[in-house]
Amino acid sequence: MTEIPAVVDNTATHRFEIVLEGETAFAEYQLVAGGIILPHTVVPTVFEGRGIASRLAVYAMDYARQRGLKVIPLCPFMAGYMKKHPETHDLVHPTYRERIGLSPA
Repeated sequence: MTEIPAVVDNTATHRFEIVLEGETAFAEYQLVAGGIILPHTVVPTVFEGRGIASRLAVYAMDYARQRGLKVIPLCPFMAGYMKKHPETHDLVHPTYRERIGLSPA
């Protein structure tokens, strides 16, 4: 199995990307005042089950934490990731916590 390359922040397309074997997995993002919206994540079928979407999620959470941003996880994968990982709960935007099953801030 090929080693998964590092995530790259493609600021031109507003995507966190992993390019692997000529294919691109990505998590789209939009920066808003004090926050980051994560609307969509795509992993090519050939790479599913290899932890690539999780690698994108970890990068997105680190990006938000380093910049003091709250996360609005519109993408079902990102919302599920955040719900399952308590270390990210503090990053969830207060108006979005209940939507993913977390108690209000």
